[in-house]
Amino acid sequence: MSALLAPAADALLQLDPGAVADGVNNVWILVVCFLIFFMQPGFALLESGQVRAKNVGNVLMKNMTDWVLGVLVFFALGSGVSSLVGQLTSGSALDIGAAFGYINDPTAYIGWFFGAVFAMTAATIVSGAVAERMNFSAYVFVAAAMTAVIYPVVTGMTWAGGLLSASGFLGEAIGVGYLDFAGATVVHMVGGVAGLVGAKMVGARAGRYDSSGNSQPIPGHSMLLAVLGTMFLAFGWYGFNVGTQATVLSASDSGVTFMGGALGQVVLNTTLGMGAGGVAAMVVSSTWQGKPDPLWAANGLLAGLVAVTGAVPHVTWWGGVILGGLAGALVLPTYRWVVDSLKVDDVCGVFAVHGSAGAIGTALIPVFGVTSSGGYTFLGVDQLIMQVAGVLVIGAWTVAATAVTFKVADALFGLRVSEEEEEAGLDESEHGVSVYPEFTAGGSRDSPAVSADGGSEVRTDGGAQGGVSDE
Repeated sequence: MSALLAPAADALLQLDPGAVADGVNNVWILVVCFLIFFMQPGFALLESGQVRAKNVGNVLMKNMTDWVLGVLVFFALGSGVSSLVGQLTSGSALDIGAAFGYINDPTAYIGWFFGAVFAMTAATIVSGAVAERMNFSAYVFVAAAMTAVIYPVVTGMTWAGGLLSASGFLGEAIGVGYLDFAGATVVHMVGGVAGLVGAKMVGARAGRYDSSGNSQPIPGHSMLLAVLGTMFLAFGWYGFNVGTQATVLSASDSGVTFMGGALGQVVLNTTLGMGAGGVAAMVVSSTWQGKPDPLWAANGLLAGLVAVTGAVPHVTWWGGVILGGLAGALVLPTYRWVVDSLKVDDVCGVFAVHGSAGAIGTALIPVFGVTSSGGYTFLGVDQLIMQVAGVLVIGAWTVAATAVTFKVADALFGLRVSEEEEEAGLDESEHGVSVYPEFTAGGSRDSPAVSADGGSEVRTDGGAQGGVSDE
């Protein structure tokens, strides 16, 4: 028996450590990409629960469109645009062929897929802000622009070695590169800011503000779906954050080393940031509204995740707690500021959850820096300046690019459905379907739905007898 096993053992010992590490790392990347894809149903559930029953089908359609159209656009254009921006905003020579070389290079496809699942996340965030009144054709145009240009320009300036990276023009001028590990600003703030701009340009839903300009609650139809969606997102987020630690095995002449410390740092800060965000939002909602609100706890959990997404390998464990808790505490007051002061009808609170939380968490990374041994260190004034500058640059680009995109979409398709279509619900007017046919008859807040047999009233459209209040 030992003689039979000897050749196999010898072959194993002769394996190139680099080949072993590359194989394991690539399989790891694929697995975490599948986890990140699972965030798509999370977003679909979260957004569906926060709209009225008459608009659920439209939200589902938008979420599917983000993925099916987005991956095609990102493959044909977006990934190449990112590389071009990286070249143009650094000292690299312009090479269009190299930028789009992935298209016919099977060895580049896994890396492309890793970028694609992040791009789809940024695009999907926008749909929650403009829900219940946006023309579907206009939304399709916006989703294509997000994955073709708006998001890729940001990755070009950061992860592709452009403007904000250590080798980019601004990075060289300041002396350090921008830190955003898994996309707190690159992905989430971009989606949150784009959603805020889009919601402002599309305008508020009918009935959102009274004649005096005071906001009126329009409850969603299912807190159950919203909270389940939150937990799906939290599960996928482990792929998002921990998966960005793409090197599981490191190869050297002496063999391979498991990167357990790096993985552990990321998974711990992801988990603690999530927990701190949820607890802080629970406390704030109890103080603000008198009782803890499940939906605000869910939003705080997500805000905590967003805040630490860029920071997880760079900050101490207690820094992760502080960043997550700060984002969770601010999510409710930020939402009220957006709705009541800015008069922007951000249906799912995407700016409070993704926009401001991503900006705050990434800007403050240097304040909570971690050493290689797990101790504390301030990462430097230069790094703090770069973090603030990076947030401002990414925010300014996203505002400008989104405003232009929505302007073009308005000119081509019109941003809003008609008042009659909005009243009937976008499921019926845009898609000719009803997600809850046994309960809804028109699905209007003002025209109560009744049961199919004409008997007692069964409301699933956010009427006075049910739904998720945003007050």
